[in-house]
This record gives sequence, structure tokens and C-alpha cells, in this order.
Amino acid sequence: MGDRAWVRPTARVVVLDPSGRVLLLGARLTDPAVPPGDVLFWYTPGGGVEDGEALRVAAVRELAEEIGLDVDPAALEGPVWLRRHVGPFAGVEIDSRETFFVLRDVVHEVAPRELTELELLGDEPHRWWTAEEIARSGQSFAPSDLAALLPELLTGPWTGPPRIVT
Repeated sequence: MGDRAWVRPTARVVVLDPSGRVLLLGARLTDPAVPPGDVLFWYTPGGGVEDGEALRVAAVRELAEEIGLDVDPAALEGPVWLRRHVGPFAGVEIDSRETFFVLRDVVHEVAPRELTELELLGDEPHRWWTAEEIARSGQSFAPSDLAALLPELLTGPWTGPPRIVT
């Protein structure tokens, strides 16, 4: 791989419940060789897009695997956000190209169905958060400006082009 980062297309979903809370997962793993510690940051469900897979199809596949929620790709709004994050994981530089969709009015008990070996090892918690809780928490989130971004999503269906977020 040399000095170049591994480019990883990623599909993510901002899952909102009827009261406007967002479902987030807590990342705890920095390297498979190191036991997971405290939550490093909170992020939306989603993951890598497989070769030849459409973004929406990848997003709903990830929802089924990570939180046990089956949805039709047409139920997703967006894309609403685009984010690029470059950083190391287990000694490999990863250039994650994230596309975010929205799924509204979800009432669901999280029950992961097909976690990867890394996801099992990470033993990640989940939590429903309000924008206010995110803003006050002092925790890290991905996107980093999630508390400021959520209110715009809560105003109704997304109709514009995707926004670039950090």
C-alpha cells in the first residue's frame, strides 16, 4: 500500500426516532491488538460499501447488520451530508469517503445481527441522543459538528443537495 491511504467508500444513516433523537454507536477500538477502552467517539450506523454495491443498498445492509433494522432503500432521504475523514486504524491510513442518509420516525430496539469480527471485538455501546445532549456532553462525535447539524434535519424532509460536513 505504500504511503497512500486506503480509500474506503462508506454509507451511513442518521437514524432519528419520533422525538428527534439520533441513534449513535460508541467507537472503542483503535487496533485489534489492543483491548477496547472507553468510547473514543460516537458515530452513526454504517460502514464500507462493497464492490458494485449502490450507496443506499450498502446503507440498509449496514443497518440490518449493525442494529438489526430492516428497511427499504427508498425509505432513506438524501444523501444529506458528505464527509471525508483520513486517519489511522491498526497502523493503516484510511481515507473514508462517507455519504450520509436520513431515516425518520424509527422505533427500534438495537439488536445487532451480523457484526464483523472487529465490531464484536469492539463491543460498542449504543445510545439515543438529542442534539442538546450532544452539544452539552463533552464527548467526540462524527461528524464533529453533529449537534449543530441535527436541527436542520429535524425541520422536515431533506430537499437540497448534500452538505459537506466535518
